[in-house]
Amino acid sequence: MKRDAANIARNLTGKLWSNYLERVPCAKKYDEIVAQKGGHTVIDHLGFRTLNTHTGEQPEGIRAIKHIIKCLGYKPAEKYTFIKKKLTAVRFEHSDEMLPYIWVSQLEVDELPDWAQHLINEAVKDSGYALSNKGIELLNLLGRDGIITSEAADLLENELLKYFIRPWNIPEKEAVLKLNDISQYAAWVMLHGNAVSHFAASVNGQGVNEWPDFETTCNALKEKKIFSEVTIQGTPGSLLQQCATPAVKEELEVKDNGGRVFINWTYAYFELVQRGFTEENGKKLLFREFITEQERHLFYMTQTLDN
Repeated sequence: MKRDAANIARNLTGKLWSNYLERVPCAKKYDEIVAQKGGHTVIDHLGFRTLNTHTGEQPEGIRAIKHIIKCLGYKPAEKYTFIKKKLTAVRFEHSDEMLPYIWVSQLEVDELPDWAQHLINEAVKDSGYALSNKGIELLNLLGRDGIITSEAADLLENELLKYFIRPWNIPEKEAVLKLNDISQYAAWVMLHGNAVSHFAASVNGQGVNEWPDFETTCNALKEKKIFSEVTIQGTPGSLLQQCATPAVKEELEVKDNGGRVFINWTYAYFELVQRGFTEENGKKLLFREFITEQERHLFYMTQTLDN
């Protein structure tokens, strides 16, 4: 039997989602409650963060993720710029509309102060490449032909899971703390690398009758302690409404004075999305894009003020 790129993309997303649920309790609780109420979780998108600088054997910035997901059938659809945050992002979408969007952002490292550039570049310059030669061969084969054997697909999926972690060595605590003062995004990527930064579930398709719209869903999740507060980006009936939890915190290992210590730091947040509709040639189409002003707010979900 053979499997195509869409099938592999679907399986990989599912495995990333399962790993994420083990680390983000509020998302796991949402998933369980929706299932108990007869609905199901529909993933709208997932996100990755990158550094636009030399990262050893791995491609820099958005290309670090793009060169993987393009072989899975994803194509860039829209570019977004966040000048004050020194960030650029791209929305990728798949021809199979049942697959989630992928949001990939990058920090423009060369726009940071010289000392910050130095800290980042020293930490990531010798990064290895997570895929084995066999994994690279299978990924290129899938990108070329759009289909590989089931056995090869299983191997490739397992290889790709290992890609979505931090590719460089454990960072220095002092470097993380200093970077956090000017860019919490930089500190986060130093700690987490290629890991998923968030998943977003779609209210459009969740199918819970007692939660008929975005507001009732968010308020119900607040009552169940999944959301500590509800700050909705976008108004009722608009093209895009979004709400997110603060990022869960984890104990992460860092280097300190020649030894190893743990610091408590943010990992991923969980987001809810409801999309409105546009009209084109008399047809109603689901709004596929993101709104820059709203996305700017969501970058703060991984901010930490405790360190």
